Amino acid sequence: MTERRPPKAAVLLLHGGRETGLGAPLPGPFNLPAVRMRPFARALGRALPGDVLVRAVTYGHRGWNGSRADPLHDVLRALDELRSAAGEIPVVLVGHSMGGRAALHAAGHPLVRGVVGLAPWCPEGDPVSQLDGRDVVLVHGTRDRITSPAGSRTLTARARRAGARTCLVTVHDSDHAMLRRAPAWHRLTVSLVTGVLGRAPLPGPVAEALRLPPGAPAEDGAVDLDRLNAGSAAPCGGVE
Repeated sequence: MTERRPPKAAVLLLHGGRETGLGAPLPGPFNLPAVRMRPFARALGRALPGDVLVRAVTYGHRGWNGSRADPLHDVLRALDELRSAAGEIPVVLVGHSMGGRAALHAAGHPLVRGVVGLAPWCPEGDPVSQLDGRDVVLVHGTRDRITSPAGSRTLTARARRAGARTCLVTVHDSDHAMLRRAPAWHRLTVSLVTGVLGRAPLPGPVAEALRLPPGAPAEDGAVDLDRLNAGSAAPCGGVE
């Protein structure tokens, strides 16, 4: 029998949830936020080599729950367990909605190389100092009515001033659930994760945004997905 070797890198998937909710997430297919991340897991599993672990983080509670920040502690625990098992390997956190907020808060962990936030929940005033030295790419649909595209834009600028390398990708005519234009979300996430891990080049406009100086305005780091796919970038003029 071939001995399984520890991974050389990892991707942790963080699904969405609620602003408040102390109960445990629903099981299996009834946990719709977790189900929503399965296509991303499959796409990443197909694209990444076998030495990159792709794993979903399990939450103990359904909500963020104010100062408790319950999912943050779940993510930090998963990172600590991964560090104990595999050592100092680079990790990308991929989080949707509440999971995006948890990913951003957990980015100060020593293993984390970057964050890919999908329609992330970015309340005004959330901390950004922990993002120093990390790659942070947020992706938001223009038709999102649950979390704020403007909040993502503001956070990318704040995080850049704090020392992060940041970019915002907007997805026109897409919603919070990422059902409209779902294949585009999956492809983009794969390209961002592989790029942040150094397994493939990042899309050119994203790489350019990540090289912006700390004082660059938010619009300079915003990329429209359709123009990104066409090979050029342009400024992009309750939680689940």
